[in-house]
Amino acid sequence: MIYTITANPAIDYVLHLDHMRLGAVNRVPQADLLAGGKGINVSQILNQLNVANTALGFVGGDVGKILEKQLVTKAINDHFTRIAAQTRINVKIKAGEETELNAAGPHITATEKAAFFQELAAIQPGDVVVISGSLPASLDKDFYNEIIARVQHVGADFAIDTTGAQLLESLPKHPLVVKPNHHELADLFHMTFKDDADLIAHGQDLLAKGAQHVLVSMAGAGAYLITPDHVYHSTAPKGTVKNSVGAGDSMLAGFVGTFTQHRDAVEAFRYGLACGSATAFSEDIADRAAIDALLPAIQITTVN
Repeated sequence: MIYTITANPAIDYVLHLDHMRLGAVNRVPQADLLAGGKGINVSQILNQLNVANTALGFVGGDVGKILEKQLVTKAINDHFTRIAAQTRINVKIKAGEETELNAAGPHITATEKAAFFQELAAIQPGDVVVISGSLPASLDKDFYNEIIARVQHVGADFAIDTTGAQLLESLPKHPLVVKPNHHELADLFHMTFKDDADLIAHGQDLLAKGAQHVLVSMAGAGAYLITPDHVYHSTAPKGTVKNSVGAGDSMLAGFVGTFTQHRDAVEAFRYGLACGSATAFSEDIADRAAIDALLPAIQITTVN
């Protein structure tokens, strides 16, 4: 079983218009309400790959009820912890380029936090917990450390999608995979890469610090998979980018979902690339047909 954690989910209010004029009234021809959150995105892709998963997190208020209905519609197995405070609303404006207005999130009480950990207690040896996304202001970074400690205690694995100091702190605990993009990897080491060899060397440094696998995404330039034995590269498949939200989550889901089924890192890399690109080429999180259509275009090479 894979468990996805979305500590700070949202309803994304997505506004589509040709052009936005600041300081003026803008007419919006299309507006959508969508369940938002990195862990929820991961669960959506896992469902498309027919990989069993359970979504955990916090949800509350009338906005939370809208989100719960969305989870039912998406057939996501939901064990979210219900809270008294209101789930946040984020605004995504798509007017040529994308602009995001993301709220801070609700207050989580100590009792609600304890209830979340009761749900997490269902994990067993061999399970994988995917930790991703921001935290509400009332939960500090130790919340993720608590999750990792409990995962390790029962002999399960975890994957983490975060950046900066929090990513570095997770490495000695041996995450199944970490997934910085090339900019995040450079920022992690406070430098600019001279070339891809430099990038690979610093990705290997994350392995040396404890990660089991390292995925480095590079948008249109493809991605690298770095394992203890080999380095692999694939160019990005061709397509029209329609959506930047959730592409990274989809890549992570494709990798983790496939790896847990086959224990084959290269095949997991192939599915990760297909899932991430399929979402980038879709208006929302990709469906199975879009993923399958891209799989033949993924060409993976071993880097000497």
